[in-house]
Amino acid sequence: MNKLSQERAPILEALEEFKRMRLVPFDVPGHKRGRGNKELTEFLGERCLTVDVNSMKQLDNLCHPVGAIKEAEELAAEAFGAKAAFFIVNGTTAAVQAMILTACKKGDKIILPRNVHRSVINAMILCGAVPVYINPQMNEELGIALGMKLSDVQRAIEENPDAKAVLVNNPTYYGICSNLKAITELAHANNMLALVDEAHGTHFYFGENMPISAMAAGADMSSVSMHKSGGSLTQSSFLLCGKNVNSQYVRQIINLTQTTSGSYLLLSSLDISRRNLALHGKDIFRYVVEMVEYARHEINQIGDYYAYSRELINGDSVFDFDVTKLSVNTFDTGLAGIEVYDLLRDEYDIQIEFGDLGNILAYVSVGDNYKNIERLIGALSEIRRLYKKDKTGMLRHEYIPPKVKLGPQDGFYGIKEQVDLDASDGRICSEFVMCYPPGIPILAPGEEITDEIIEYIKYAKEKGCFLTGPEDMAVNKINVLKGGC
Repeated sequence: MNKLSQERAPILEALEEFKRMRLVPFDVPGHKRGRGNKELTEFLGERCLTVDVNSMKQLDNLCHPVGAIKEAEELAAEAFGAKAAFFIVNGTTAAVQAMILTACKKGDKIILPRNVHRSVINAMILCGAVPVYINPQMNEELGIALGMKLSDVQRAIEENPDAKAVLVNNPTYYGICSNLKAITELAHANNMLALVDEAHGTHFYFGENMPISAMAAGADMSSVSMHKSGGSLTQSSFLLCGKNVNSQYVRQIINLTQTTSGSYLLLSSLDISRRNLALHGKDIFRYVVEMVEYARHEINQIGDYYAYSRELINGDSVFDFDVTKLSVNTFDTGLAGIEVYDLLRDEYDIQIEFGDLGNILAYVSVGDNYKNIERLIGALSEIRRLYKKDKTGMLRHEYIPPKVKLGPQDGFYGIKEQVDLDASDGRICSEFVMCYPPGIPILAPGEEITDEIIEYIKYAKEKGCFLTGPEDMAVNKINVLKGGC
């Protein structure tokens, strides 16, 4: 294919042709192009509802594409430098799970960092894979987990030569990148697949002077959240495959869990956004980097905040840094990141991506402008002036190494009972506990609950973190394995 091909958007073209046909709908969805739900049409708009349609011959079928969707997949594969690309409409969660379900069956080992998104552990619950966790290095000053050290990966492979795959987060929510190419080569040298959760790395494929992308590093599969930095609608993503993967088998795996009623709103948004990035990505992300670098410099002039960047690079656990990430440490203000997050929203009408115990992340994209950047900088300056307090007694670390007692599947499906959180020390957890975002579990099924974890959960609740996972929505009680200790 040539560059002219990237100017096409086959799904969009098919939908436009469909609209010209003026078909009489005796199929689903029942709102019949919006006519059956006037309130919804008034809210979303007629142009939106007229293309919220069912799979039909001229629009192709997501589960078995042979027409417009197939063409769009081929264009996406070329744009991302992959052998194959799949449209995912169940969120990047579905892409992550498809990678693991492709690589692992029940009892198979997979080497991965423990600070993964819950979707990774969910996949192991579904298929029965056994995790071999690598506890990430920590940056003590920032209180954040770093990437995977190459020596730690080497050791895990030597101790588990029967593992089927190595999974890497690249980048992390904070912008930390591992030595992806070297880890991929190490996995391949030991007959293991290299899988990459690249949810926050869409721009690596299209920007200049970016960290290496998964496909460029030779990885076998990658999950890419196109809706994060790529501009598509929420819940739309790509799953990319390299040359050593049977892509037809991957499609079968995707079809185990992905909806058979793929939304053409999501599909067309992926198609249009891919075209936009293929044609204009360099300019788009050059502009984003310029805004973030300006914001980083100005925030660091305020005092007490630390907007970090490439200076963290150490050649191993921080092999590279994603400069589009405006990650800011708030510890020296005496405020937890989640407290700054809440103040920005409640007092300044600014919604950032997330705040944890010591950091915030403001997600900057092509949809932003310098006026809004200045507003964020001004708000942070005023928050420091008005709300700064003594930092004594603050918890710094965002990551606590787990004590894994059982695999996630056994931990989740075991016979359980509910106990008070304060009485759970030493018990084996049978559910998730996490702050969302970023959705990295504090506790996962099969892990031992410790006093340190209990205190962390209570502290996170006190600071206002949004805790999710347990059956008890207030997180005062927790499910544990019955009789386990």
